[in-house]
Amino acid sequence: MTERQSLPRSRVFMVVLAGSLALTAAAGAVAVAVGATGPAAVTETAPGTADAARAGVSDLRELSPRRASTATASAPAVRTTGGTGTAGDTGDTGAAGGTRDTGAAGDAGGPGAAPTPPRLLVISRSTLPQQTRDDIAGLEHVRKVDAFDGGSVRVSGVGLNLLAVDPVRFRAWAPKAVADEQGVWDALARGELVADGAAVRRLGLVLGSHYQVDGGPRLRVAASARFGLPGVDGLVGQETGRRLGLLPGVALLVHGPAKATDALGAGVRKLLGAGSQVVPLGAGGAGGTARAKAGTGTGTGTGTGTETASRPQAARRASVGRPGSYLELYRKAAEVCPGLSWTVLAAIGQVESSHGRNNGPSSAGAQGPMQFMPATWKAYGVDGDGDGVRDIWSPYDAVPGAANYLCANGAGQGGKKLEKAVWFYNHSWSYVRKVLGIAEAYARTYP
Repeated sequence: MTERQSLPRSRVFMVVLAGSLALTAAAGAVAVAVGATGPAAVTETAPGTADAARAGVSDLRELSPRRASTATASAPAVRTTGGTGTAGDTGDTGAAGGTRDTGAAGDAGGPGAAPTPPRLLVISRSTLPQQTRDDIAGLEHVRKVDAFDGGSVRVSGVGLNLLAVDPVRFRAWAPKAVADEQGVWDALARGELVADGAAVRRLGLVLGSHYQVDGGPRLRVAASARFGLPGVDGLVGQETGRRLGLLPGVALLVHGPAKATDALGAGVRKLLGAGSQVVPLGAGGAGGTARAKAGTGTGTGTGTGTETASRPQAARRASVGRPGSYLELYRKAAEVCPGLSWTVLAAIGQVESSHGRNNGPSSAGAQGPMQFMPATWKAYGVDGDGDGVRDIWSPYDAVPGAANYLCANGAGQGGKKLEKAVWFYNHSWSYVRKVLGIAEAYARTYP
C-alpha cells in the first residue's frame, strides 16, 4: 500500500456526555469503515471462510477454544498480539515504524519509570497555547502536565476517539500494569493502534486485524489495554496521529496529589473558561464513575450480579466435553438449554470477547470469554468439561454457563422471552439487537 497523504486538520469539538468523553471532528475529519455489528477488519479471506466473511461473522470452524482455555483468574490488564509479521503490514505504519520512536520506546519510561497518575483530563476545542499550559503548570498542587494530540475517526458511522502520544512521555501516565507491558509501547512505535478494552468489546474489534480509515491509512489493532481515560477508545503514535489528521495539543493530562483533585479542577476551569472540558480521573472522581457505567452498559457480560438471587439456579454441570472448534462448542453448549439456538451463544461470544480473544477483566470486573460478573458466575457457572472445576476463564465452562444463565431467564422459549433473556445478559436493548442480528448472520453462514 502506498503512503496516503494526511488529511487536512480541522477544528475538533470534544464534549463530555453522560459521563463519557466524546471526541467529534468537524468537516474534513477522517472516517473508518464498519459494518452494523462493529468495525469491519480488512483481512485476506482464507479458502473455506468466504461464507463467514461475507456475513460479517467469524469462521467458527477455524477458531479453537483450546488456545483460550489456559487463561486464569489473573488475566492480564493488557492483551497484545505479535508483531506485524509481514512486509505488507509494516508498509502501513509509515514514519512511525522507523527508528525515531522505536528506540525511544524501549529506552525510557519503562517499568522503572516513576508513575504520575493523571488527576485531570482536559479537552480543548483547539490547540492549547503554550502560555495556557504554563499557567496550568503553575497552579498550586500541580506537579506535572503534558499535552497530546487528539480527535475522532469514524468506522462506518461508529466513532473512535483517539489520542496520539509519544510512547516515552505517555508511559508514565499509564496504569502500572500497562506501563510494564512492553508490547503496548512497541505497537505504538510501529504505528499501530492500542485500543481500550471497553472499545474492543463494544465494537467487536479483533486483535491483529486491520481496519481501513476512509481516506487514510489502515490501522492494525495490535493490543488492548485499560488506560482509565473515560471516552478515549485508543492510542496511536504521534506520526500516525498526524496521518489521521488529529488535532495537535488539544488534550492535557494533569498530575497532582489525589486529595487535591477537586482544587486542581477548579483552578484549571477558572483558567480555561467555557468551551473546554475538565474531567476528574481516578478513584472517587467522575472518571471512575464513567468507566464503571461504560463497562456495565456495553458488552461487559451478565449484568451486575444484583439480580441473580431471585432467579432460579440451574445445573452446575453440563457435559460438553472439549470440542476442537468454537462452532462445535457453541452447538453442544446450546443443548444445555432446549429451545436455545447455538447461534445466540455464538453471537454473544463474538460481542463479549471475540470468541475468547479478549477475555478481560473488564473495567466493571466481568471476566472470561463470555464476560461473566463473578457474582453471576457463582450462581450460574457450570463445569462443562468434567474436570471438577467451574472455571470462569475456560470456554468449556463459560459457554455452557452462558446457556445456563440464558435458560434460567427464559431463552429456551424463544420470541420475546429470548429477547428479554439476552437483555438480562447485558442491560441494553441495542445490545439485544446487535446479538440477535449477529445470530441471524451465523444462521445464514452455518445452515
